[in-house]
Amino acid sequence: MNNNIKYLVIFLLISCNNFAQKINIEILKSTDKPEISQLEGEKASIIDTVISASGNFQFSLEGKHNGFYRIQLDSKHWLDFINDGNDVEIKTDFNSLIDSLQIVKSESNKLYYNFLELSKLHKTKTELLNLILAHYPQKDEYYQTTKAKLIQIQAEYKHFVEVTSQNEPRSFIARYIKAAQLPIVKELANNPKNPYEDNNQLKFLKSHALDNVDFNDFEMINSNLFTNKAIEYLTYFRNQQLPKALLEQEFMKAVDTLLNKAKINELVYQQMTEYLIDGFTKFGFDAIINYIVDNYVIKDDLCLDSQIESTIQRRIDQSKYLKIGNVVPNIMLPDSSGNSVDLSKIDTEKVLIIFYASWCPHCKTTISELIKLYNAQKVKKIEILAVSLDEDRIEWTKFIKENKLNWLNVSDLKGWNGKAVNDYFIYATPTMFFVDRKRNIVSKPLTIDEIKSAFK
Repeated sequence: MNNNIKYLVIFLLISCNNFAQKINIEILKSTDKPEISQLEGEKASIIDTVISASGNFQFSLEGKHNGFYRIQLDSKHWLDFINDGNDVEIKTDFNSLIDSLQIVKSESNKLYYNFLELSKLHKTKTELLNLILAHYPQKDEYYQTTKAKLIQIQAEYKHFVEVTSQNEPRSFIARYIKAAQLPIVKELANNPKNPYEDNNQLKFLKSHALDNVDFNDFEMINSNLFTNKAIEYLTYFRNQQLPKALLEQEFMKAVDTLLNKAKINELVYQQMTEYLIDGFTKFGFDAIINYIVDNYVIKDDLCLDSQIESTIQRRIDQSKYLKIGNVVPNIMLPDSSGNSVDLSKIDTEKVLIIFYASWCPHCKTTISELIKLYNAQKVKKIEILAVSLDEDRIEWTKFIKENKLNWLNVSDLKGWNGKAVNDYFIYATPTMFFVDRKRNIVSKPLTIDEIKSAFK
């Protein structure tokens, strides 16, 4: 009996070893110690390092979640692959990772890379054909030939997405492809006379581009699905002819659609919000970040990644504690002559508090306009309290003299660590608050036009 048990244990151990997942990625001319990362949107988190002098990297992700992973060879070379618990065998060349790619084993990775290539070709071809159809005479025979070709390309793409990739419809890759597919627009583009008006294709995309995305499929956060769909959807609202303020309003419409759809799942909602905040931060769209913080992060008490949250914590706190109607903290700071200035004792109908710095280019532009508005007052109804974030007294006083700033100029010369800067949760310059006699916030202007309306 004991021998039988021993043989059974040995058999089970051998069987388990035979069925353990094997990932083999062979990269010619490769580095010898690449890193393995798991992906969540655009974030890559290192989970392991593999070593091979020959460029044949063997490892296992058994026990790890399904999703996208990356073998990072150096700062400019990497290869993404899908882990679905099955064996993976890939061969390629360091100098042409995609062009030399061979998926020897792994149906999921074969489908993924076929999908990428097909989507790229589909996008290129359909855009070109739509361009021809938009300008070619409809009665011409070539127009009909081109239209037929467009329909054929769309049908081939649809067949891959809905049939070829769906042999196992609940698999990770099948769900990914179904959601990641490019929207097929059957209607041909028209040419609106108004340059600000969307053509019919764009209207369709704004309404239906997200129809195939299951925002409740939280496993897809372990891929680039939601972040890719976000950037794709935002492009439909980008109009380079619009001034920044109007463009921000358009992007806010896209943000509302994306985040309201993402709310169905907390993890998806969090990833989408973090991605949008990070993206708009990089492009300097402060109004949109404030909009997201006010209408989603604060309103829904949304928990964010610690790194993202730390970068916008002051923004969050400012939105929470310095809302319109709230009383602002008092400011008592020395002016350029060393005399103390007390906000609570300023006797005008309104006070514009501006936090700025002499080294800030945007501040200089704003201040030059403020000078005109301030000096144009026949009766001083608005005082300006300019709080400088400068740390160098000479530079600060030089800026005051050169620009002839005859309003109230104060600073503790502590930069971002000053008391008023912290009390007002200042995260960028210039930042402005209009307050009334009772020091209630009347408005928080972002543009010169908003300031001008207050001076009228």
